[in-house]
Amino acid sequence: MSHPPLAERMRPRSLNDYVGQSHLVGEKGVIREMVSRGAISSFILWGPPGVGKTTLARIVANELNRPFYTLSAISSGVKDVREVIDKAKGQKYFNSPPPILFIDEIHRFSKSQQDSLLGAVEQGVFTLIGATTENPSFEMITPLLSRCQVYILKPLSDSELETLYHRATTTDSELKRYNFKLIEKEALLRFSSGDARKLYNIIELLVSTQSYDNEVKITNQKVVQVLQQNLAIYDKNGEQHYDIISAFIKSVRGSDPNAAVYWLARMVEGGEDPEFIARRLVILAAEDIGLANPNALLMATSCFQAVQMIGLPESRIILSEATIYLATSPKSNSAYEAIGKAQAIVKEKGNLPVPLHLRNAPTKLMKDIGYGTDYKYAHSFEGNFVEQEFLPGELSGTQIYTPQKNSREQEIEARMKALWKDKYKNK
Repeated sequence: MSHPPLAERMRPRSLNDYVGQSHLVGEKGVIREMVSRGAISSFILWGPPGVGKTTLARIVANELNRPFYTLSAISSGVKDVREVIDKAKGQKYFNSPPPILFIDEIHRFSKSQQDSLLGAVEQGVFTLIGATTENPSFEMITPLLSRCQVYILKPLSDSELETLYHRATTTDSELKRYNFKLIEKEALLRFSSGDARKLYNIIELLVSTQSYDNEVKITNQKVVQVLQQNLAIYDKNGEQHYDIISAFIKSVRGSDPNAAVYWLARMVEGGEDPEFIARRLVILAAEDIGLANPNALLMATSCFQAVQMIGLPESRIILSEATIYLATSPKSNSAYEAIGKAQAIVKEKGNLPVPLHLRNAPTKLMKDIGYGTDYKYAHSFEGNFVEQEFLPGELSGTQIYTPQKNSREQEIEARMKALWKDKYKNK
């Protein structure tokens, strides 16, 4: 007779059984207080895998006695969202609290899928709880994010993992048949990496290797042996995923090709999606190399396209070539700085009017009131340039793009000064 996995058997059913995230579910935790009041608002649970996001959502629904719907952003589309909305509306009775819709990996929902949730969240058709391992401020549309609180879940501490270990080995009906001896715990905790699911999987693997008696001795050597963890230095779904991609990005940015290729190898050996790495290279090329070597973006884009066509193991060579090229290129973040400065101006100044001479004038009325008047067509002038104002009047003279000290941008700066004279100064 087969049994559910240990992680499922040990899933807590109440907040009192829940281990970890005391800042959210502890005595004065915000989620515990909402549950105790019997009223919750929509929220997003952001944290690494295996820390209890799905479990917490189920517990909230259970303790509030609310209908609970689940969708996975990997397999669900707009049609599935609409079906859940219709079901929720059908279960809504006068003054009854709304059901809970839990969406796992909500960051994978497209813009249109997220848009389809907006109306129902605003109208209170259901209370949305989303789970994500990615920063929601980057992955979720602003209107939906503004209607949800974001709660950050942390990796479980060693003491919390030990609590789960002892609970599992002493209370689970299957594990109670074995005599566990925790002789050494360092490897068990290290390879669990703050992830309860990993901990339970390791325990099950240790049990499955017993061939003589019911005694399970846990030592560092035994854990490493069972997991065959010579290559388990990277986990594409765990916390090290973020640490290693961070080290990779910073090595390229820091112009160290040796370190960059090393971290690339860590990702490749760990089973990281090569398209994920290639996307990061495209971003790196624009953000950190930029105008110091515009060909870097072409190289990175070609790398991404080639990786889409060619799978592993050959795509590792393409990734290596692009990584080394970017790491050894001159660096500039002037484009990154420029768009950031421009966005800050927009937020501060609001929607400044477009100067009349730059406005489109498709009708006679628009022409009569001055739209397009005095606009100078650059190609009609010597050198395909004529001095005129392109910014709103209030921003006249504002320098947003500042060339940096590399050979390519020094050429750009010289050209801009030759064209704009005193108006364009490198401040």
